Amino acid sequence: MDPIIPQLEKDTRRRRKRRMFSHARIPVRMMVPNFFTLFGLCAGLTSIRMSIDGRYDFALLAIVVAALLDGIDGRIARLLRASSRFGAELDSLADFVNFGVAPAILIFTWGLGDHKSLGWIAVMLFALASALRLARFNTLIDDERPKWQSDFFMGVPTPAAAIVVLLPVYVQHLGLDVRGSPVLLNLVLAYVMLIGLMMVSIVPTYSGKLLGERIGREWVLPLFVVSMLAVACLLTYPYATLAIVSIAYLAALPLTWHRFRRLEQLNAGAASNASPAADAPHPEPSPGTGSPRLVEIRPGEQKR
Repeated sequence: MDPIIPQLEKDTRRRRKRRMFSHARIPVRMMVPNFFTLFGLCAGLTSIRMSIDGRYDFALLAIVVAALLDGIDGRIARLLRASSRFGAELDSLADFVNFGVAPAILIFTWGLGDHKSLGWIAVMLFALASALRLARFNTLIDDERPKWQSDFFMGVPTPAAAIVVLLPVYVQHLGLDVRGSPVLLNLVLAYVMLIGLMMVSIVPTYSGKLLGERIGREWVLPLFVVSMLAVACLLTYPYATLAIVSIAYLAALPLTWHRFRRLEQLNAGAASNASPAADAPHPEPSPGTGSPRLVEIRPGEQKR
C-alpha cells in the first residue's frame, strides 16, 4: 500500500475533528461577509433560471451582480477581521455556481445548444475547469509565497473567466450575431473550451491584491473619477463596456506574463547576490597585524 495514504487518512480525521468555529458564541461581524456571499449565490441561481427562460439580459445582469458581490465579501471579511473556514468554503461553493455553472448554462441555452452533445461537452468542460481551479486555489491558499507573488493568480480566476467567456453574447447585442454562421459558432465553441483551459493553466494573471493596500494621495481623486466613469459606462452601455473590458483583459495577459517573469528574475537575482555575502567566510587576519580583542572590565578592577 502507498505509504502516503495512511498519512492522508490521519490528516483527514484530524480536520474532521476540528471545530468550524473556535468559540461557542459567534460575533455578529463574523456573519456579515457570509451574507454578501449568500446574496451572490442567490444572483447566480437566478441567472440559471433566467437562462432557462431565455431572458439572457437578466441572466447576464445576475452574473455581473454576483461578480461584484464576490469582490466585496472578501474585502469586508479582511476589513472586519471576520475570515473563517466556513466563509472560505461557502465562498468556493458560491463561486462554482455563480461563475462555473451559471455562465455555462447561459451560453449553452444562448447558442451552443445547437451543437447538442458537442456544445454540452464544451460548457461542461468550462464548469469542471472552474471546480478544479477553485480546488487548486483552496489547497494553495496556506502555502508561503513571496509577497510580490501575492499580486498574481495562477490561471484565470473564475469571476474573470465568467465575464470573459460571455464575450460572444456581448458581441451579439452589439449587432454581430454569430449564431447564424456555423463557422463562427464553431469558433465560439473553441473559445469556451479555451477559457476553461486557461482557468486550470499556470499562466500568471494580475490579482491587484497589493494595489489595495496603500495608494498615493495624489491618486485618490482620479481613482474616484475613474470608478464613477466605469459605473456610468456599465449602466449606460453595458454590452459595449463588458466587451471592451473582456478584450482588454485578454490582451493584457501577455503583458502580465512578461511582468511576472521580470519580477521573478529580479527577485532571483537579488537572492543570489545576497546569498554569497551572507555565506562568505570571514577573512583571516594577516600575520603580524593582530586581531581586535574584547576586554571585560569588572567593577572595582582597572584595566592593566
